[in-house]
Amino acid sequence: ANLIFIASLLLGTTITISSNHWITAWMGLEINTLAILPLISKSHHPRAIEAATKYFLTQAAASALVLFSSMTNAWCTGQWDITQLTHPTSCLILTSAVAMKLGLVPFHFWFPEVLQGSPLTTGLLLSTLMKLPPITLLYMTSPSLNPTLLTTLAIFSTALGGWMGLNQTQIRKILAFSSISHLGWMAIIIIYNPKLTLLNFYLYTMMTAAVFLTLNTIKVLK
Repeated sequence: ANLIFIASLLLGTTITISSNHWITAWMGLEINTLAILPLISKSHHPRAIEAATKYFLTQAAASALVLFSSMTNAWCTGQWDITQLTHPTSCLILTSAVAMKLGLVPFHFWFPEVLQGSPLTTGLLLSTLMKLPPITLLYMTSPSLNPTLLTTLAIFSTALGGWMGLNQTQIRKILAFSSISHLGWMAIIIIYNPKLTLLNFYLYTMMTAAVFLTLNTIKVLK
């Protein structure tokens, strides 16, 4: 069963990052969300179920916003191509939707909670693989995004990620805030140099994988 879920995760990610049409991108995001839910709630612990529910509600809302922004854009410009997102309102809605999917401030509340309720290996997937499709969407639409909104979200994420991380005692929550902070840096670079953001993301993925797998090996329970 785990193999099916992981295959679906990879499939969803691949569909989103290789699509040109908004509907296929949305479809990939939905497959991803549905595939990771069983992995979060695997232990059947009330906390894990709560984490899965929080994750599902946030991602469903964000996916609906992605669909809404692309429909608004198609309504006004007749374009369903991801790179042709030119309508200002659509850009604002999309930026908010992706921020919600990634867990940028002020949409970050779900992420530490979900990570705290998940097993370490699922936490690793949530922090790395699940961030790739939204970042790819930002990468593809970066020329038309609203710089003011993105910069504001990024600065707040970087600051709050750092500050709140100092305030935690649980390892997974510290990692969650570290992730929020890193995503803040990625969001601020993407307007000026999208390729650098991807490089930053790859490095972040390697570091996070190293931390999570180490913690998993020494069986850290917090």
